[in-house]
Amino acid sequence: MSNTIEGPDGPDGHPVSRVVRVTPKMAEEFLSLAAVNRRLDAGQVRALTQAIRRGEWKLTHQGIAFDEAGALIDGQHRLYAIIEADTPVDMLVFDGLSKDVFPVLDAGKRRSAADTLSSTGAKYLTLLSSTIRHVLLFKEMPNDPWSGSRAHVSNDRILKAYHGDKSMYEESVAVGRELSKYLFTSQTAAAVGFFLTTEAAPAMPNDQWVSGLKSGAGLDFGDARLALREVPKESHRRGSRRRMGMRDQVSIYIKAWNAWVEPENAGELRLRRLRKTEKMPMPVKIGFKRKSDSEASG
Repeated sequence: MSNTIEGPDGPDGHPVSRVVRVTPKMAEEFLSLAAVNRRLDAGQVRALTQAIRRGEWKLTHQGIAFDEAGALIDGQHRLYAIIEADTPVDMLVFDGLSKDVFPVLDAGKRRSAADTLSSTGAKYLTLLSSTIRHVLLFKEMPNDPWSGSRAHVSNDRILKAYHGDKSMYEESVAVGRELSKYLFTSQTAAAVGFFLTTEAAPAMPNDQWVSGLKSGAGLDFGDARLALREVPKESHRRGSRRRMGMRDQVSIYIKAWNAWVEPENAGELRLRRLRKTEKMPMPVKIGFKRKSDSEASG
C-alpha cells in the first residue's frame, strides 16, 4: 500500500480520504489486501468496465475503503473494473474505517434511472427511463436478449440520451401511454416503437398512424393498423401462457409500421413473436433527416 495508503491520520483518529488515480496495477495490489472476498457480481463489473471504456467514469463519493489495519473492505467491483478496462481512473480512497462498518456498506438503495431523471422536471419518469433504456438496447443489441447483466444501461447514459433528444422522448412517452390503451403492447413498447419509427421516417404522417391505431375507424381489411389493433392484448401480460417480452412487442410494432409505410413490399403480414433465428426488423427509413435536440441547439 506504499503507493497511496498511509493509514488514518485525520483529527481525533477519524478516517481520512483522498483522491487517487488508481491504475490497474494498483487495483491488483489493493485487491490482494481484501479482508473479505465478497461474492463478485460479474454483471456489475461488466457495467462498470464498459462505463470506464466509454469515458463515462465520474469522480463521486463512492470509492474504495480500507480499515484501521489496512485491509480493503469496500470497492472490490470498482477495482476489478479498472483491471478489466485496463484504464486508470480517479476515485476517493478512504483510510482507517472501523471494522464495525463492514456490515452496513452498500446497504443503501441504489439510485434508479428514474431517480436520475427527476432533476429534469420531466413527467412519468419510470416510463421515460424504461423507454430510453430500450431505445438504446434496440440500437446497440437488437438481436440479443434485453435482460440480464449484458443489457445493463447506466443512469448516466440514459440521462445523456434524454438531453440529446428530450422533445422526442417526451412525445414518445405521451404517445406510448395513449396507444397502450388500444393495442396489445405495454406503454414502454409502444413508446419505443413510436420513437424508433418516427426517427427512421420523420416525413411520414405520424398523426394518421396514431389516429388510426386509436380509433380503428374506416380502416380497410388488410390495413396494418387494423392488424396491429387485433393482436391479443393479453399476450404481453404477466401470467399469460404465451407472454411476449419487450423485444417481441417492439418487433411487432415495427413490422406493422413497415407494412403500413410500404404496403407494396409487406407481403403476408404476420404479427407474431420473433422466432429463434429471426432478426429484429429495422424501421423503414423515409424522408428528411430529423434533427435531435442536441443537434438543433449545437
